Amino acid sequence: MEPNWQLARKRPTLEKRARIVQAIRAFFIERDFLEIETPQRIPTNAPELHIDAVPSGDWFLQTSPELAMKRLLAAGYGNIFQISHCWRQGERGKQHLPEYSMLEWYRPEADYQYLMTDCENLLARLLPELTLTYQGQDIDLTPPWPRLCVQDAFKQYATCSVEESLATGRFDEQISLEIEPNLPKDRPTILFEYPACQASLARLSKDSTVAERFELYLGGMELANAFSELTDHAEQEQRFTSEEAERRASGKQPYPPAIPFITELANMPPAAGIALGIDRLIMLLCDTEQIDHVVPFPPEQL
Repeated sequence: MEPNWQLARKRPTLEKRARIVQAIRAFFIERDFLEIETPQRIPTNAPELHIDAVPSGDWFLQTSPELAMKRLLAAGYGNIFQISHCWRQGERGKQHLPEYSMLEWYRPEADYQYLMTDCENLLARLLPELTLTYQGQDIDLTPPWPRLCVQDAFKQYATCSVEESLATGRFDEQISLEIEPNLPKDRPTILFEYPACQASLARLSKDSTVAERFELYLGGMELANAFSELTDHAEQEQRFTSEEAERRASGKQPYPPAIPFITELANMPPAAGIALGIDRLIMLLCDTEQIDHVVPFPPEQL
C-alpha cells in the first residue's frame, strides 16, 4: 500500500509550522510572559451573535480561551499567553476551519496601543528582514504600521457612512465586502476605533463614542482582534444579557450565564488582550492561500 502522498507532501510546511510556533513561544517567554493552559471544554462561552460554539455533552468546546484567561488576570497574574485549539460551528472556507489554533495574550495595566506594538515586534521576530512576500505581493513590515480608524475607512472605501451601515444592519457585510478588499496589500493595516455597539468585550473610549478595539489585516486577511478590556462587571453582564437575547431571538442554542467570569471581573485590573489566528499567520509565512495546506488533517480528510 502506498503512503498518503497528500499528507506526505505537507511535511516541509508542517516542519516550518513547528519552527514558527517555537519562535512565537520564545518571543513571549523572553518578554516575561507566563504560558498557561486553560480547559478547552467549558460550561459556556461569551455570547456573540455571529459565533456558534460546538456542543460537547451539556457543555461546549471553547470558541476562545478569553474568559478563563481573564479570570487569571483577576486572580493577580501578570502577562500571560496561550496557544490553544478553538472551535466554531459551521466555519469552513479557504481561510476558515471549524477547529483552529489561536494565540491569545494579555497585558495587565495596559491598553490596546501596547498590543499594536506587540504585533509589530512579533512579526519582526519571525521575519527579521521586515519583508514578507505573499501570493506575489511584497509586504513591508517596517513599523510603525498604518493605523486607520473605522470612521475613515468607511469614508474612503464604503458606499455609505458607518451610521448608515449600522442603521441598516449591514456593518459586518460592508466591512467584509467593501473595506477589507480595499485595504493596502503592501503594508499591514490596523483598523481601530470600532463603533461602540461593536465593542464586544472591549471598553469604550473616554467619551464613549467608540470602542478601544482593533483588528489587524495582513496580506488581505484579518489576522487578529484586540481590545482594551472591559473590566466593569455590571456593564459586561448587561452586554452579555443583550447579546444572549439576540441569539435566542435568532433561534440559536442558548448559552448559560458566565457567572464565575462576571463575578471575578470586578477584581480584574485594567488590561489589554488579543487573539491572533495561528493558522492564518502560518498561511502568510508559508505563502499559501488555502488553510488546508498548513494543518495535517482538514476535517474532510479524517
